[in-house]
Amino acid sequence: MAALNPRRRSSIADINVTPLVDVMLVLLIIFMVTAPLLKQGIDVNLPKAKGKSLEETEKISIVITKEGKIFLNDKIINKDDLPSILNSYRESNTAVLLKADKDVPYGLVAEVMGEIKAAGIEKIGMVTEPKESR
Repeated sequence: MAALNPRRRSSIADINVTPLVDVMLVLLIIFMVTAPLLKQGIDVNLPKAKGKSLEETEKISIVITKEGKIFLNDKIINKDDLPSILNSYRESNTAVLLKADKDVPYGLVAEVMGEIKAAGIEKIGMVTEPKESR
């Protein structure tokens, strides 16, 4: 019979968690850096008003910034191009959601609303922030 070798080593069944922790820390840093970049949209300081929210249908979003820039579905457009773009939506029965910064002159908002009506779009919604109740 063979004698048992006292110097024989047994395998260690421990899991080395150091690489796992390293990978998790790298992922955490990546998510912390990229999370603020995921914020999309145009910063508009909306006025506050009472009202109900609209039902879900196909919508076109028009945003007028404080500087007077006009965005159609998050793409900047020239004010002169607005009628031709809106005419393409005439037959689709879509709703237009108009978001205008509260510091935009009323004349510009009225002019854009006039272009929307002239394009034959009847459903126009003015987007505001809810008014705080006291």
